[in-house]
This record gives sequence, C-alpha cells and structure tokens, in this order.
Amino acid sequence: MRENKITSNALTIIHQRYYQGKPDRIAALQQARINDEVARKINFLREEKGLSQDEFAQLAGVDTSVICQLEDADYEGDAIAMLNHIVEVFDKRVAIDLRGCLKSPFISSKTFKLPLNPP
Repeated sequence: MRENKITSNALTIIHQRYYQGKPDRIAALQQARINDEVARKINFLREEKGLSQDEFAQLAGVDTSVICQLEDADYEGDAIAMLNHIVEVFDKRVAIDLRGCLKSPFISSKTFKLPLNPP
C-alpha cells in the first residue's frame, strides 16, 4: 500500500489542490502563460523603441486600447492576425514555436491531445 507523502513545497501543494486531475484548468494555465509571454514581448519591443502605447498604436494603425489589451494579456480578438499587423512597426514577424510549450513538471502531452510526432 502506498503512503501519502506530506510536502511543504508550495508549488506542489497548489498543483495538487487546484490542477491535479483537472485537464481544463491545466490547459487554461498554459494558455495564460503563453498570453503572458506574448504580452511581455510586445511591451519589451515597444519600450525598446521608446514608444508610448499611444505612439505605438498610431504607428500600427490600431486603437490604443488594443495595445493596452495585448500588453495586459487580455486581448480577445484574433491575436495572431493582430500580432502580424502590429509587429510590422518593428520590422519583425510572428513565429510560433510549440516545441517547448509542453515542458512542465505538471503538464503532460496527453493533456493537449497534440500529435508529438507529426507525419
């Protein structure tokens, strides 16, 4: 019979309490992490150019609220299309790399039902 081990690791406790056995919550957490990473990169590029959100929005031809929502990881529209549009201001392009998105001690490839070895 297996004994329950007591842990004092806060991340393990949080995972066990709120995520273990709950694939929908794990998927939502992963999406939030991706959104946060994109938001940080947009903010970094804008600040690197010394632009305010208003200036950046004018250059990108979008409303300031769009930039604000993107930087807050709170954009609800077609984020990929919007990213492609606004990164042109920085002479950049959007590249999506899914290779590292499943690397987490708490997230398995089975959670996302993605083919790991495409034909």
